[in-house]
Amino acid sequence: MIEGIIYSAMSGFYYVKAAGETVSCRARGRFRLDKSTPLVGDRVKINIDVAEESKGIITEIMPRINSFVRPPLANIEMMIIIASAAIPITDPFLIDKMIAIATSCSCKPVVCINKTDIDAADDLYNIYKDTGLTVLRTSTVTGEGIEELISVIKGAVCAFTGNSGVGKSSILNSIDPNFSIPIGDVSKKLGRGRHTTRHVELYDLSCGAMIADTPGFSAFDTGHIAPKEDVQHLFIEFEPYIGSCRFDDCMHINEPGCSVLQALKEGKLQVSRHDSYKKLYEKASEYKEWEHK
Repeated sequence: MIEGIIYSAMSGFYYVKAAGETVSCRARGRFRLDKSTPLVGDRVKINIDVAEESKGIITEIMPRINSFVRPPLANIEMMIIIASAAIPITDPFLIDKMIAIATSCSCKPVVCINKTDIDAADDLYNIYKDTGLTVLRTSTVTGEGIEELISVIKGAVCAFTGNSGVGKSSILNSIDPNFSIPIGDVSKKLGRGRHTTRHVELYDLSCGAMIADTPGFSAFDTGHIAPKEDVQHLFIEFEPYIGSCRFDDCMHINEPGCSVLQALKEGKLQVSRHDSYKKLYEKASEYKEWEHK
């Protein structure tokens, strides 16, 4: 029995890299009974087929750091959220939702504003630069920020996500000259691109990172993100003010004596970030746990 990592999964087969080799594996039937389907990114134990060394059986899934519903991924340490102020223009709420998803899953969010050769995206950059989040500006045309991004992801298991056409594949191709995946054209009429990523797969990059390229914001989800009372903790810049409000159960929306609202009034917090918080809080408030059991 040896340990490895699932790099891709297709049609009931799991391709596990173990001991420097790729082994085509099936999962033991008991996983179906346990409803614990193996995911790309899972660390697993496998038994090698004695008759054919390139085949094996997954016998155990090791404990996960996190997991995602769509796309089906596990053990992602860092989420690189690609955004742009050029076509396609990224809605800040989509960025904030992805930051919340990453944070709720103990995954470090990194905001990467791409296509700065077309638009420097100062307004978008200013939303995040003082939040305590890692925020970068990149261009695959000029090379701006690519080396900085490499230093951030070095050695980590990462997922790249962003609305289609924002430049995920182009950035990955710039990070590693030996790495090549198809790049789609952006439709100027629609203001969005065509998906170029067909399935989830981990890739090894020369900088030591493992990358999962994913097919867009709309496909990256965990289902219910967090209970409504925990949404405030998914906004890192709120933390200095949480606990200082007049009411212990303050929602930070319209209550008197709210420290978060006071910081917002004083310009210490970004309006768009607070707007996103209110949307996510409202969504969490609508969630009824009993309906999903």
